[in-house]
Amino acid sequence: MRLEERQNGLECYRFELLADIPGLRHAVFTRRGGVSCGPYASLNVSVAVGDAPELVIRNRELISTGLGGADLQFIEQVHGNAVAVVDADQRLQSRPSPRADALVTRSADVVLITQVADCQAVLICDPENRVVANIHSGWRGSVRNIIARTVGTLVDHFKSDPASLLAGIGPSLGPCCAEFINFRSEIPPELWLYGNERNHFDFWAVSRDQLLQAGLIDTHIETAGLCTCCRTDLFFSYRGEGTTGRFAAAIGLMKQ
Repeated sequence: MRLEERQNGLECYRFELLADIPGLRHAVFTRRGGVSCGPYASLNVSVAVGDAPELVIRNRELISTGLGGADLQFIEQVHGNAVAVVDADQRLQSRPSPRADALVTRSADVVLITQVADCQAVLICDPENRVVANIHSGWRGSVRNIIARTVGTLVDHFKSDPASLLAGIGPSLGPCCAEFINFRSEIPPELWLYGNERNHFDFWAVSRDQLLQAGLIDTHIETAGLCTCCRTDLFFSYRGEGTTGRFAAAIGLMKQ
């Protein structure tokens, strides 16, 4: 990933694999540059963590401006494996947010948003069929393999070839900090091989392997390798801070 600065001063990271695809915009924003205060300082985009709603709305407007004034599609994230398909005729601002943990669209000028603070945002692009997906995957999402569910949606709804997909695994809780002392009751045995003797789990590797198992090619997967708990100067971290905000990961298509 590379750190960039948007036109309105917001900091964001971009995946090398996705950065040069024509007609695609994406960003993983840091926590900096917004208007929220206290534990939500400053670019918090979640209305569900205790921040003042008017400040969250302003932060979302800043992100929209930084992405060229695009409509932002949010979801009500529930740590499940439901995938919502955004139809081309949806007017997003007037509809309730879908209750899901992944979004897929081929609609131009719609930017899909996930809100994260240790969970992974997995951004996927099908450059051949011009379809994008944004996945919110915490450890519960990994257990439910929401990645496979999302890739399956791309294949079933848009005839995507998994071998043509490109994916980026965003900043999230790294194996350095992902301790699960109750892993035997929380994580299924087939994922125990991703743990070590200190009960730390590598969910970056889990997501990469789930993408590979879904048919992606290894060289088409990029992992940010940034731990949110270690880098609370850049990102919100529930594990590291408790009461905190959520930063935004975004992907969308532009009209050509």
